[in-house]
Amino acid sequence: MTIAYVGLGANLGDREATIRRAAELIGAIRLSTIRETEPWGVEDQPLFLNAVAELDTELPPRALLDRLLEVERELGRTRAGARYGPRTIDLDLLLYGEEAIEEPGLTVPHPHLHERLFVLEPLAELNPGFLVPNRGSIFFLLAGIQSAS
Repeated sequence: MTIAYVGLGANLGDREATIRRAAELIGAIRLSTIRETEPWGVEDQPLFLNAVAELDTELPPRALLDRLLEVERELGRTRAGARYGPRTIDLDLLLYGEEAIEEPGLTVPHPHLHERLFVLEPLAELNPGFLVPNRGSIFFLLAGIQSAS
């Protein structure tokens, strides 16, 4: 079994219900506090709700990513709009154990993890001592973003 962390975000429909349902469908063992956040990437859209789920999974990383995409589709996610645009649900594989993975279509840790407060804050809530492979401690990463703002 491997501990993995998944980012959950939604800014269309019943955001909280969708996030909670997604967490259930992916088998989350813990879910961070759900936070309302500003959009990232494309600013002219509704506010998001974001959280991070902790999973204890037997799936290898690629199969877990496939499962996340399947759950997105099941919950009404389409990829017809702009990248980083409005969506019913977004599931991002953030961390998979202590592994660093670089494959076509799969990068772990998530390539933007260190730039996003809406991911780092809930990660710190779930696992304050976590060391992000090739990046350092969660609190070091948080301090870097907060000092830049």
